[in-house]
Amino acid sequence: MNHDIALKADNISKCFEIPQERRNTIREKVIGFRKKTIYEKYNALEDVSLEIKRGEFFGIIGRNGSGKSTLLKILAGIYSPDSGSIAVNGQISPFLELGVGFNPELSGKDNIFLNGTILGLTFKEIEKKYPKIIEFSELERFIHLKVKNYSSGMQVRLAFSVAIHANKEILLMDEVLAVGDSNFQLKCLTEFINFKHQNKTIVLVTHDLGVAQKYCDRLLLLRGGKVMMTGNSKDVASEYIVQNMSDEERRIYEKTQRKNEDEIVLDNINIDPIFIEESPANKVATIEKIEFLDENGSLKNVFQTGDDLIVRIWFSKNGIVDKLNFGVAIYSLEDYYIFGINTILDNVNTQKYVQNGYCDVHFKRINLGTNKYYIRAGIYEDQVKKLIDYVDQSNDYFQVQAFNMNTGIVHLDYEWI
Repeated sequence: MNHDIALKADNISKCFEIPQERRNTIREKVIGFRKKTIYEKYNALEDVSLEIKRGEFFGIIGRNGSGKSTLLKILAGIYSPDSGSIAVNGQISPFLELGVGFNPELSGKDNIFLNGTILGLTFKEIEKKYPKIIEFSELERFIHLKVKNYSSGMQVRLAFSVAIHANKEILLMDEVLAVGDSNFQLKCLTEFINFKHQNKTIVLVTHDLGVAQKYCDRLLLLRGGKVMMTGNSKDVASEYIVQNMSDEERRIYEKTQRKNEDEIVLDNINIDPIFIEESPANKVATIEKIEFLDENGSLKNVFQTGDDLIVRIWFSKNGIVDKLNFGVAIYSLEDYYIFGINTILDNVNTQKYVQNGYCDVHFKRINLGTNKYYIRAGIYEDQVKKLIDYVDQSNDYFQVQAFNMNTGIVHLDYEWI
């Protein structure tokens, strides 16, 4: 293999057999003794090839179950591929799963020596590195405590500290940044940069696209065990976002279809009138549903930052109605109030809304960050205090995906000058 290549995989495939029936108790095992266990084949990886250069920061992304961790374990030599070949040019230091290589009944100190030995270090080498491992992990006070009493964040600190001090040429990391506080995450990223300066190779499995785009030289996108795309971080991350948006649209569509089918079934069932809540007699209008549309008027639930969004509020009139006013507010998934408007303050003539039976609000170029958002809506008389009907939260969310790495609820236009 070329000396400039650290890791190479050619046409790797891996299949697991998943039992369709569990037999945990003695009774279940005795009863099912003569019964043949049925297994389902699950193709975790199919014909995966990659080439990682020496000194490269290489990221692997994809949805849960796409085969990321399986691929990393094959690269580490923990799993053997069913077909294909692996070539490794250098010693590997893996951090693959929380707690792997730790004995929960031993202290943190004992586990440092145990884990270091597993990684190929001698007792003298571990003794020499021990003070630096403790200092990096920031666990001086707890080093003699049993690991079973550690929090997940403390276990990550200890395992990561041992892994990076093993002084190997290749570092394999599986979601090391998913657990732990922001200060430790920054510390890890700083250490990754130091590794790159030493011409060492880092392979990182992550769901954090911000980190992937900012730090990784290249990304590999897996989906259903297959390679979808390999290339520069920005392009691959963008493709991943587009795939996620399509998946979310499909999920929402299927959910809506099931909901409509359930409503059809309920319409054909005789429901006891005692369980039906009747609208007050003085309720002249009722909000029926809230929909999200794109600028062309097509139903949509997933948008990109900068897209146009139309919020449509459908309502029914309970009698002759001369005038109605509407209020619309956007809230984030965490219940943060983002923005709100109403037709009273904006002096809008709502006559066409009353005639049409729905009200549209066109939000132009929504500069919202990646998140899910919902709508609160109200119908009023001539004052906001005179409420006719109110929806505290729309049944569906709309989702926004940002293609840049900026954080925060909103995205502002800016330039460095």
